[in-house]
Amino acid sequence: MSHPIPAGFHTITPHLVVAGASEAIEFYKRAFGAEERSRMPLPAEGGVVKIGHAELRIGDSHLFLADEFPDYGSVGPSGGRSPVTIHLYVTDADAAFARAVEAGATVAMPLQDMFWGDRYGKLVDPFGHHWSIAEHLEDVAPEQLRERMAAAMAEAPCE
Repeated sequence: MSHPIPAGFHTITPHLVVAGASEAIEFYKRAFGAEERSRMPLPAEGGVVKIGHAELRIGDSHLFLADEFPDYGSVGPSGGRSPVTIHLYVTDADAAFARAVEAGATVAMPLQDMFWGDRYGKLVDPFGHHWSIAEHLEDVAPEQLRERMAAAMAEAPCE
């Protein structure tokens, strides 16, 4: 008997659309240590093979990936802009961040120790998807979190 949520999956699984899914898979392997679990290539116009669906695993989480199919409304980020950030918790943020940059990610926000207790930074991958990388350093009590947030906002107010 099957289970409504497949074994090894969590309730939410990101599903990215990219122009160049095969290249993105190789990038995610280099940048984030992704393991390719499956790939379903589909022939497209002119004999070009596109990825209809791929499944990767990063840490204990799955990531689905597909090429763009604009005729079906399936398109990736445009011009490096995306309203979504994929968040990765890791055991060594500095090493993970450096690995992603070495693989070709662009730094959007350098790693730094944040008021909420994480070492945190943001990247943009070569396909326009945004990623944040964090290592949890400390648990911060709610009152202390409010104080730290107020101090951080006073130092760098939002515009």
